[in-house]
Amino acid sequence: MTILEHSPPLSAGDSGYQRIRSDIIFGVLTPSGRLKLESMKEDYGVSVSTLREILNRLASEGFVVAEGQRGFEVAPVSIQNLRELAQLRILLEHHAMTESFRAGDMEWEGRVVSAHHKLAATERAILTEGDDDPELRKRYDSEFHQALISSCGSHELMQTHAVVFDKYFRYALQYRGSATVEQHRALLDCALKRDAVGAKSILTDHISSCVAHALSIGTLR
Repeated sequence: MTILEHSPPLSAGDSGYQRIRSDIIFGVLTPSGRLKLESMKEDYGVSVSTLREILNRLASEGFVVAEGQRGFEVAPVSIQNLRELAQLRILLEHHAMTESFRAGDMEWEGRVVSAHHKLAATERAILTEGDDDPELRKRYDSEFHQALISSCGSHELMQTHAVVFDKYFRYALQYRGSATVEQHRALLDCALKRDAVGAKSILTDHISSCVAHALSIGTLR
């Protein structure tokens, strides 16, 4: 039996939270869109009271805006917000990689290599077959970057990074192509060599290129 098979099923509230959060990240629930509780309770199979709890939780994370008596709406997107998230991600990930590279052992190396293997296979499929699944790509992208910092020694840092990464990914739905593959491979090489200085430079270029790509699409103001 695997760990997953032993895991208890999610409650309706936790399942609803994960589904709504995912739908915000991937644009199913559009930025600045009003969240109507009556229709959402049918779509997500939870009660209005549970929905309020979920949306308040998402508001505390910055994915939803609570409008007092007016209800809730999806957090807006903007050029300024993208730039702030990019800088915050760079700040958090630079520090976390430095600590993780210093403390990382063979178990850590195995996590990094395994996570990169899954991400690289997914990216190759996109490039060769044009078959992009943003949810799967985001999952493996997140797992790789989390693996890189997984020996940083701070659970709070990793949790904060994960939330920032998810908010950032709202802007990174469009795949950038081979440059991303090369940058991820270079980050793996730096990790295995414990080259934190090189990794920080590559990560800065990686995130800056993502920001430039998102801005080039022309949908942000």
